[in-house]
Formats: sequence, C-alpha cells, structure tokens
Amino acid sequence: MKRRVVLLGSTGSIGLSTLKVAANLPDEIELVGLAAASSVSKLAEQAIATGVRHVAIYDESKAAELRSLLPTGVNIHTGAEGLNTLSQLEEADIVLIAIVGTAGLQPALTAIDAGKDIAVASKEILVMAGEIITARAAEKGVRILPVDSEHNAIFQCLEGHRGSGSEISRLILTASGGPFRETPAADLWDVTPEMALKHPTWNMGPKITIDSATLFNKGLEMIEARWLFGIGMDRIEAVIHPQSIIHSMVEFTDGSVLAQLSRTDMGFPIQYALTYPARLKGALQPLDFATLSKLEFSPPRLDDFPALHLAREAGNTGGTMPAVLNAANEIAVERFRAGDIRFPDIWGCVAHCMAEHTAILNPTLEQILTADREIRAVAADFIRQAKP
Repeated sequence: MKRRVVLLGSTGSIGLSTLKVAANLPDEIELVGLAAASSVSKLAEQAIATGVRHVAIYDESKAAELRSLLPTGVNIHTGAEGLNTLSQLEEADIVLIAIVGTAGLQPALTAIDAGKDIAVASKEILVMAGEIITARAAEKGVRILPVDSEHNAIFQCLEGHRGSGSEISRLILTASGGPFRETPAADLWDVTPEMALKHPTWNMGPKITIDSATLFNKGLEMIEARWLFGIGMDRIEAVIHPQSIIHSMVEFTDGSVLAQLSRTDMGFPIQYALTYPARLKGALQPLDFATLSKLEFSPPRLDDFPALHLAREAGNTGGTMPAVLNAANEIAVERFRAGDIRFPDIWGCVAHCMAEHTAILNPTLEQILTADREIRAVAADFIRQAKP
C-alpha cells in the first residue's frame, strides 16, 4: 500500500535523502506535504518536482516570495501553525520530522493526536519530551518509527522481540568517533569549527556534524533509545566503530548479538521507516563484503570526551534535565561555530548548565519548554565568561 508522507525539513540533508528515496519508489511512497525553514527557492523547486498541494515555510516573511514561485493550486502555510497544519493533513499517513531544534516538537504531538504515524529524525523530540511523546503515541495507537541510522538499526534487530525487554541485555550504539577520536586531549583546545565540520564518514548538517565530533550526538541518541525501546540507561552503551558499517547492535540475554550493517547512506533507514514493515528494492546499493578490509571497535575516551557521561546523567535524572542538556549543547555549538568559545567549552557549558538546574520530574510540556528557554540564558552567561 502506498504511504502518503508529509516531510517537515525538506531542504536539509535528511529531507534531500528522503526526496531521493521517494523518487526511487514512486509506486510505494507519495509526498503530500513539504515544509522548510526559510529556503524558498529550494522548497518551491521541490514542490513543483513532487506535485504536492501543501507546503509550509516557517519564516512567515518569505510567504509572498514563495507564492510567486509556485503554480496556482498549491496551498501555502506559514510559521509554527503551518507545520501543525501539515502534520494533520487528512490525506497523510505518516509525518517525517527532520527539523533541527525544538520546532519539531509540537508538530510531532499534532501528528500523533491526528492519528498519524511519525518518523523521527529530529533528536530533540525524544530527548526533550520522550515520556510525553511515547505515552501519547501509545494512547493514540500510532507508531514512532526511528530514522536515525543507529535507532533504525536497533529497530530492525529487535524485530520479533518487541515487548519482551527481558530478553535484551544491552543496546550498543556505534559511533564513528568523529574527526578527533585519536587527537590528544591537550590539542582539542586548538580545534577550529572548520576542523570539526570535516566528518570522516558521514555527510550531515553542521549541527549534527559537530555533535558527532564532541560525541554529544551519541549521548543524545542514548536518551532517545531509552524512550524508543523502553530500556533503562544502564543497558545502553556506545562503542567507537570508525568504518560506520555496523550501525548499532543488540545483545540478548543468551549472549547472542544481532547487528545491522549497510553502507553509510541515510537512504537505508529512511526507506525502512517509510515502508515498514516491507523491505523493498529501490536504488540503494548493498555492501560488497569482498571489499571490506576491516571492522574496528574501541571504547570511547570518556575522560577526554565527557559528553556520554553528561548524557547518561541527564537520562538517569530524567524530567527536564535532558531538555537542559539539549538546549545548552545547542547554544554552545552555535557559539563555537561563531568563534566565541573553544571546542572543549562545549561540554563545559553543558556541565555548567546541568549543575545550575534543578530537574522537574514528570514535567508538563510547558515546563519542558520553560526549562529550555531559561537554560539558554544560563548558557549565554557561561559563554560570555568563557569567551577567549
């Protein structure tokens, strides 16, 4: 059965990969809505190419320009309300959320309330409000399908084992280690944004690329996994795997380990999320095992890259603390890219903000968003003092 998809974040790296997957499976995937933050020309080009009848531009000042580029008959929605409108389109079956930051949180809840499955590529959704999102999805009987390669890998490895958490010993997330996995700790102070943006294996957006360099990306994924799979933080670990061929693993109580392998192409998890439970032949290229020279593994350097410690602490504390970790990291990465702080100041900022915050347990959505807003001011104060 054809899946009708709303794509929020169509002009980013995940969005572009999704468009390729849909183009290669026209009989199985139909795009019915596209949304972007401010890239008007790209959004208009995508809308014309796919023939969607609904588009949303988050930057409301760009609506007139967008209208001038689109044919008549295309409905234009704007701002946060525009994202919510697309998330509940009657003709949609699933909403893929690939928006960086907190803007995807409300559309996710809107889609769930409208009975739509959601495919999640935005880490903030489950890091900030995993308890709320998963409870609401269970109440409405809709599925949360992971798009991150690591969580999608675990999702595949758990086929036939869902609902039987007692069989699971550990979830093992793989990490490339980023560009600095062998860099001496003392040299990390000299890392520039340009250096941090050169990922060795993946082609991603700037925020997630720097998160990979600090290992905060993996820390956020550990918190996501806790909610996606209902597994305690004590059973979620990370291992460095530079080749990025094994995307994650599940260890079962009998000692067996299942791993999911594929090329470093986000088309694989996107296609599986959008066509689940079917496996379809598209344009994705399988691995050639004869050419794989080696698969390496090593433990993360926790003392030199404390992001995993901080994420585990935030996940164990729960409540509003994961939102604080996420917001502080967002601000720190942004200011590092601007040259205002040095590379290790990123985790220094996060640690400071977490120490300053008293977590609210079982928070409401408004309490989570309030904590997010307030900690950004705390992070800004830290950065003013740390500025070189």
